[in-house]
Amino acid sequence: MKTIATLLSGAALSGAMLLAGLTVSLLPTHSAQAATAASAKAKAKATSVRKAKPAPRSPRKVAARAAVREIVPAKPSFGQMYGLHDTEDPLDLKSSVALVLDQDTNEVLFSKNPQAVLPIASITKLMTALLVVEANQSLDEKITISDEDKDTEKFTGSRLAVGTTLTRGELLHLALMSSENRAAHALGRNYPGGLEAFVGAMNLKAHALGMVDTHYVEPTGLSSRNQSSAKDLAMLVKTAHQFPLIRELSTSTEYTVALGRRLVRFGTTNGLVKKADWDIGLQKTGFINEAGQCLVMQAQMAGRKLIMVFLDSAGKYSRIGDAERVRKWLMSNSSPIVPPAATATATAAAATATAATVLIK
Repeated sequence: MKTIATLLSGAALSGAMLLAGLTVSLLPTHSAQAATAASAKAKAKATSVRKAKPAPRSPRKVAARAAVREIVPAKPSFGQMYGLHDTEDPLDLKSSVALVLDQDTNEVLFSKNPQAVLPIASITKLMTALLVVEANQSLDEKITISDEDKDTEKFTGSRLAVGTTLTRGELLHLALMSSENRAAHALGRNYPGGLEAFVGAMNLKAHALGMVDTHYVEPTGLSSRNQSSAKDLAMLVKTAHQFPLIRELSTSTEYTVALGRRLVRFGTTNGLVKKADWDIGLQKTGFINEAGQCLVMQAQMAGRKLIMVFLDSAGKYSRIGDAERVRKWLMSNSSPIVPPAATATATAAAATATAATVLIK
């Protein structure tokens, strides 16, 4: 028979073993819980990193992206709506309307939809300049740009801030060379009788010149209701060319004026006046969506004075490209102003001169 001491000893041993077993079994559980807690903490940290707010975007980038989203297709021009661009021509011009004629004889050398009546955009400013010059208003008189001169048609901006004061001559220069809308509007507003009288005078002058397809509602060309045809505009160019001041200012390449304390340089809207292979006596460009790209010019080629009109051209530089195409054609062997015989004679003469030069050397 076991003694009480033996039993107590065995019980103590069993208790110790049980306690050890519990301890052993509890250790992995505690480690797993710790690992789980650590993992959860790591995930929470990772999650908090992923959910952190992104760095603020650059205001310029945000504005640029917003602008891209807000871009809407440009409205079709009147010429496109009328189907005038479907008219084919031998020079494959991008202008839906074109006319080239001899200034002295009125001989038509090239025409494409010359009777079409379309918006003329800033070609309008040529009539504006004509009236100002014919009125003999002082070019030295100072005129201040006002709120009335702001664009309420297309809401375009201007480098001529409200309050800017320039002379009438300076405003006329900027209107013809740089197509400055506020300058043109201020000129009309300061005509005897005001703007309404000026617009009336524009239409009376057009009628007097025989411009039966022409109508004006304001002096800048921002309104699509200012409309004319190529044949009418040829008459306007021919008349305006008679005034040396209009010829000089319209073909000027750049001009600097004082705007407050700053000297600001303005440039021409027609790069052709800077090219040595062009002899341009008068020019005016124009653009609004309804009119497309427009250009009128007086230029000399092959000893003849020519008037060129391009309306509703598709593409930013297409009116210039069309003018270059016409010039190249007019100076080629197939030109109606340079007979093949004359071209051959000129070529032979040049060859003879070259040979003589070689012999002299």
